Parts: sequence; C-alpha cells; structure tokens
Amino acid sequence: MAAEEGTADILSGLTVGKPDGDPEETAEWIESLDQLIRTQGTERAQYIMRSLLQRAGAQSVGVPMVTTTDYVNTIPADQEPEFPGDEEIERKYRAWMRWNAAVMVHRAQRPEIGAGGHISTYAGAATLYEVGFNHFFRGKDHPGGGDQVFFQGHASPGMYARAFLEGRLTEEDLDGFRQEKSQEGHALSSYPHPRLMPEFWEFPTVSMGIGPMNAIYQAQSNRYLHNRGIKDTSDQQVWAFLGDGEMDEPESRGLLQLAANENLDNLNFVINCNLQRLDGPVRGNGKIMQELEAFFRGAGWNVIKVVWGREWDSLLEKDNDGALVEIMNTTPDGDYQTFKTESGGFVRDHFFGRSPATKAMVADMTDAQIWNLKRGGHDYRKVYAAYKAATEFKGKPTVILAKTVKGYGLGPHFEGRNATHQMKKLTLEDLKAFRDHLRIPITDEQIDNDLYNPPYYHPGPDAPEIKYLLERRRELGGFVPERRTKHTPVALPGEKAYEVAKRGSGKQQAATTMAFVRVLKDLMRDKEFGNRIVPIIPDEARTFGMDSFFPTAKIYNPKGQNYLSVDRDLVLAYKESIQGQILHAGINEAGSVAAFTAAGTAYATHGEPLIPVYVFYSMFGFQRTGDSIWAAADQMTRGFIIGATAGRTTLTGEGLQHADGHSPLLASTNPAVITYDPAYGYEIGHIVRDGLRRMYGENPGGSESDRNLMYYLTVYNEPFVQPAEPEELDVEGLLKGIYLLKPAKVDGPRTQLLASGVAVPWAIEAQQILAEDWGVSADVWSVTSWNELRRDGIAAEEEAFLNPGGEARKPFVTQQLEGATGPIVAVSDFMKAVPDQIRQFLPNEFATLGADGFGFSDTRAAARRFFKIDSHSVVVRALEMLARRGEVDANAPKDAIEKYSLLDVNAGTTGNTGGES
Repeated sequence: MAAEEGTADILSGLTVGKPDGDPEETAEWIESLDQLIRTQGTERAQYIMRSLLQRAGAQSVGVPMVTTTDYVNTIPADQEPEFPGDEEIERKYRAWMRWNAAVMVHRAQRPEIGAGGHISTYAGAATLYEVGFNHFFRGKDHPGGGDQVFFQGHASPGMYARAFLEGRLTEEDLDGFRQEKSQEGHALSSYPHPRLMPEFWEFPTVSMGIGPMNAIYQAQSNRYLHNRGIKDTSDQQVWAFLGDGEMDEPESRGLLQLAANENLDNLNFVINCNLQRLDGPVRGNGKIMQELEAFFRGAGWNVIKVVWGREWDSLLEKDNDGALVEIMNTTPDGDYQTFKTESGGFVRDHFFGRSPATKAMVADMTDAQIWNLKRGGHDYRKVYAAYKAATEFKGKPTVILAKTVKGYGLGPHFEGRNATHQMKKLTLEDLKAFRDHLRIPITDEQIDNDLYNPPYYHPGPDAPEIKYLLERRRELGGFVPERRTKHTPVALPGEKAYEVAKRGSGKQQAATTMAFVRVLKDLMRDKEFGNRIVPIIPDEARTFGMDSFFPTAKIYNPKGQNYLSVDRDLVLAYKESIQGQILHAGINEAGSVAAFTAAGTAYATHGEPLIPVYVFYSMFGFQRTGDSIWAAADQMTRGFIIGATAGRTTLTGEGLQHADGHSPLLASTNPAVITYDPAYGYEIGHIVRDGLRRMYGENPGGSESDRNLMYYLTVYNEPFVQPAEPEELDVEGLLKGIYLLKPAKVDGPRTQLLASGVAVPWAIEAQQILAEDWGVSADVWSVTSWNELRRDGIAAEEEAFLNPGGEARKPFVTQQLEGATGPIVAVSDFMKAVPDQIRQFLPNEFATLGADGFGFSDTRAAARRFFKIDSHSVVVRALEMLARRGEVDANAPKDAIEKYSLLDVNAGTTGNTGGES
C-alpha cells in the first residue's frame, strides 16, 4: 500500500532491495535466533548479534549502520526492572493532578478573565513527569546535590497542580494563573519563568529550541564545575522534557554533537512524542519517532524508544511471523493520530484488519479491550524501565522517545485533535467525562453549579496518597522545581586588579578590545577570585587577542589533549585540559550563549558563583542570539557580554554582515542588560569593577533581584593610544553614562560634542579643528552609555507622571549638561537612533551623526567620510547649527565643506589601518 512506500525510508532498510539467494537458509538463521531468544532471553541475543556485527566488520562484510529499529519498545519485556512504587496510589494522585491542571486553565478562561492556558500537553505527559517525580528527580537536599529539570513549557499547569497537592500552592494561587499583577501575591506565571517566580522555576523553556540547547550546556557546565574542582557534581542528572514538534527547531538538534563528543551521560532528553505539532501532525506521512531515533543515534546518543504499553506485550509475543510489527512499522503517524480520535472497532478494522494474521490475533478481544491498548508513554512500568536504563547508561547522553496521546483522557473533543493545543476550556459534558475517566470524587451538582468554576480536588494532608507523595519527595531530596540563591561568598578583586587599565597604554596603541583583555587577564590572576571567571569564546580568540590565555588558563576539554599540537613550540600554543578554564565553543554563538547562561546561573543552580565573560563579534550577538539572551535574562544570568569588533566602520575589511551599527538598540530591549560603549581602558576598568560589585559585592538597600544583570560592553579593534585615567575623573558620571572628558580651551561660540566608544577620538580631533580653524569653543563629553541615560530619563518622567504637583527629578543627563551652552552634536559608530535615545531630555538644539544603512568593505577613513561621522563631519554639523544661531559666519558651513572636501570619500582622514579584521 502507499503507506508502505512512503515509510520505507524511515525503516532500517537492512534487507530492502537485497535479493535473498537462499530463503531456506535465511529461515534457518532466523529460527536459530528465535530459539536463542526463547531459551536465553533478549540480553544474550543482543550480545550474540553485536559479536556477529563486529566479526562481519572485521571480515569486510559491508553491513549498514542500523540507524532505526522496528517500531517497538527498545527495552524488551523480559528485561524490564520491577517497578518499585505503589502503582495504584501513584495513579490516584496523578489523576488528581491532571484534573486540577485542567481545571486551573479552564477557570482562567472564565469570561471576566480570559487569560488562556494549555490543557492538553500535561494531560498527555503526566505519566512521563510523575515517574520522574516519584522515583528519579532529586531535589536540592539530596546528598548528590540534586538534578536540573527542564520542564516542557506548555506542561506548566501540571507542575502547579503537583505543587498544590504538595501544599506549596493554594487554591487562591491556582486561581491567579496568568494574572501576575492583578493577583499579585497569589499569581502563577504562564510558563516556567524564573524571573517571574524566582523561588519556584529554575529554567525558562517555552521559547522552542532554547531549552534543549541550554540543557546540553547545563550538563556540560556540571562537568566543568566538577573537573575544575569547584563542586562535586558527579551524582547530578540533567533532564530535558521536549516535544516532538519542538525538535524541528534547528536549535533543538543543532548542538547534539557536543553532548556526544563530551560523553555527557549525565544528560537525558525525554521527547514527548504525541505525533502532533501545534496545528497538526509532525510527520503525517512519516514517523517522527523513527526519524528522531536515526538522528540521535547518528549524533552519537543512546536511544530508548517507549512505543507500546504493557497491554501489547502478549500480542507481540504471539507475533511469530512479524505481521504485527510490519503493520506497526508501515503505519504512518497521521493514521496513528486518527486512531485515537475514533473507536476500538475502527482500530480493529483499519489497523489489525490489514493482515489476516493480525485480525485473528484480536478476534477474541472486545472493542473496549482494543481501545485500551495504551501507548508506552502512558505506562508507568515502561517509562520507569526507560528512565532507569537512562540513568544507568554510561558513556553517552540518552534520549527517550516516548509515544503518547496529546490531550490523553480529556475526552473525544480533545484527544488527538488537530486543534487540541489551542483548546483552553471544557464543556459541561467534557468536564463530567474527564471526571469519570479520572474517577475524581466530585458530584454533578458541584460541576453544574458553575461551569467556569468547577472545584479543585485535594483529599487533605492526612490522606495516605498525599503522605506517600510527600515521602517520595523527602526521600529524593525535596521539592522540584525549586530555585535557591544562597551561594558561596565571592571575594571581589581589589584596586590592584585595575591598575593596568588606569595607566593607559603609554606610547603604544591599543584597541579597546585589547584594553578589556588586559583587565580580564589581571582579574583571572587574582588568587581568590580568578578561578571563578569563565571566558567563553566562539572560535575567534586570536582576533580578540585572547590567545595569550591558552598556555595558562587552557581550553576546557573533558578528554584533555591527546594529540601533538602543531604549535606546541610557540609561546602561545593551543592547549586543552580537563581542568581548562576557557570554554571554546567553536563557530557556535548559540552554544556560547547557552554556556554563558549555565555559568552565569551557577550561583543559584549550584550555589557556586561563576563569572562568565562571553567575547564575540558584536554583529553576531543580539542580532543572532537575542532570544537566547532574553532567556538568559529570564533565568537571571549574571555576567559580561563583550561585543568585540563593534561599530559599522571599524571592522572595515569584513563588510556588510560583519558591520555592527545597531546592537545597542537591540540590547536596549532587554531590561536585564546594562549596555556600555566605552572609549578607553580606564572606563572599562571602572565599568567591570562596578558590574562585579552590583552582581556579587556590597548591595546596601538593594534586593537580590537587583543583582541579576548582564553587562554588554561594545569594544573595538581599532588601536590608538590609550590615555591614563584623568586625576579628577567623574566616576559617577562615567558609570551613569556621561562625563565631561575634555573641556574647551578657547573662548568663542559654544558647542557641545557628545561621543561614545571609538568616536571619542574623532570628537577630540573635531574640538581641535573647531578651535584652530573657526575659533569655536567645544566641550567633549564621553558618553559611556546612551542606553542607561535613556533608562534614567524615562524613569524620571515616569516618577513625575505618577506624582503630579511634586518636584520632578531631573534626568542625570539633564543634570550633567545643565550648565553646558550651545548646540549639541552627538556622534558614534552606530546608527543615529543610538544617540537619539537622549534627545528628549536635553533643552539644547540637538543633532545626531550616525552610520545608518548597510555596512560595506573599505578603509575606515573612507567609510566614515561616506557616513558623515568623521571628525570633519562633526565640525561642519556644529558650524551649521552655530550659523543658524548667528554665532558664526553664515558661509562657514559651506566653506568648511569645501575646505575639507566633505563630499569626497577619498578625502577622509579619520582613523587608522591597524587592528585585526
């Protein structure tokens, strides 16, 4: 049939297209194998088959890799361990959880609220979670340190329902689902959001694909902590619960190789294979479980399939000629989804009826019995066997592919329907059928009383089921999920660590990237603090001048360095080590941010603070991984994000896709990110020191949430002489975003030049030209953070808005420039919208110069002249504004344009040709 042709490519294909030269001999071999299995079991048969495959390879007998197996359970029934719990008790309170989860979402849809929610995901995955909660997920009080569990985002109602039975949440809390402000104090976030529920959730997961990435790097981070001697994490497991539709996200699959390469056998993926996306089947014409089995096995993972429940065991045992397995193999997912929306009779006709042998196999079964043939993800024993095998497997990460039904038990309007994901509420009929299916002791009258407020169910704290539930959690080390922030104290470096930054570069030229690296190197040398820094580099260490870290800090590799390095005789040789400090992710920004997140939350996850410092091409930061950085903010990551080779005209040779002109704007959209565009090394030193203080130092009067910050610093690859720190530096202004760097030295018409980052030297040059050529008096201000000045200004406006009649606080930038007269010219190597962030807070006439549009390859001088952001463009813009005010000759701007050949890109002189590109 067509289905067979359409699914041939997802079977193992070992014999497809191969002629059988002697069918009788083949039958004898198969009979021998069957006899071996009957007499000595599947475990012995596995060893014999492995031995034969190994021998075949040694004899050059070409046997293709078996990437997929038959559509049956990986663990044979005779190898299943004994289930250690009380299945009846666990079934009871699992049913209560499924009821309470559905009722919570249903009640959130009452007409006056309409907050939404998802019912079907947890309904189908409850068994997967409950086997873990009752027997595997260790809490933080476990002697081994506890596990990290990445819950599937849409299943959050189930975690709330469990917490309700555990006594951690009340009915009032459940009724606050998705009403975080209107029900403050009794509110539950829609999905796992640590920032919104900082004592409950640990990991944000509902942005599809980020959860799998972060789970992989969390497992790596656990090993990193262990191998570097910071914490013993050898008994901790990472669990990630994912959807089969979610696995279509490239992020979900794109980093599997890291887990295999580093033998992360502390990592377990559990993929809830309900065969459905949000709108329909994942692979209607194919088989997603088979596809994922091949993909993960090819990526080097251990694969365990949980396809069928125990009711199928006897049928499979009778399947002597393989007819049943053949139908299982060739039935596409679209049909399997349809079967769960029909009846036992339909399954009898359309599934078992495909073969006389299978039709006869179920002849003595009723339609109800056929309908009760469960999928493996709903069977406690099958799931327990898979979890136990996963946690005991050594050498590889494990993926468990568990087949379920989306909306399981919710009734015919929900189960397996294409629209199931979007369905938020149940009808009166649905509620009563769901209650009956789960055997919830709630009467028709209680449900009839108010359709939108059916009662939750809790038998009371003294019920034997609740005592059993709590005892299981006590034995496993406490509640999950739970987030704690108490951590080992951090001894921050003193003044000495920042001396190099203060001294400047003398007569040598140094880019701000190098100035930052020098600060970082001295911080890493600090005996008490240095080992907590985690440099993270996506394969550009030499561009950033960080190859000097290789010989001493070394690159982290859990397998060490087992090869003879080609550059072993060089001073800056590439060195890998089990105890290495540097995380070198390769050409992998997504993985680098995942590593950044794991390290930057170790203070909460493990109680051991790490300071991640992620250094990357600025253009490939917020533009490429902004969603991951947003998740990092949700997880309350602390650390430094360094956008190196920043600016639209500084990385000249690379051109368009490497030219960063807008990352500060993108960074401004993340409330947890503090953005700076420093010009000099001493500015960097103060910013880093203040960042460490805010994250882990003194915090008088502040809350713990005030520490949950990520500092984004844009640094450049253009070298120039780094000045020493001025004697009377306005440190407060530097940290808040603006300070007077170079006052005017001549009297004349007044103007103010505001610049940031690499543009500060241009403004200083413009100051000199204005004075010498035009007699204009210009003050130069270093704007270390346009973004922070805007945030402060907006906050001041908000305060005034909510306190009418009171004395309004002036924004900091307004205060700083209060006595500064004349028009303002603002310039940076970013687009105009970056400096324009502060325009509304200044009464002065304000003009912005910026690099709007696409970048391109050229010299720095030509690019800056093209964008009209170079020194001479600053001069002309200032003259134009002064001319309009009548403070300089009306012809001055036109004369200046001609004098400096401003329209000729080849006449530009701003900048030099040094620096890596």
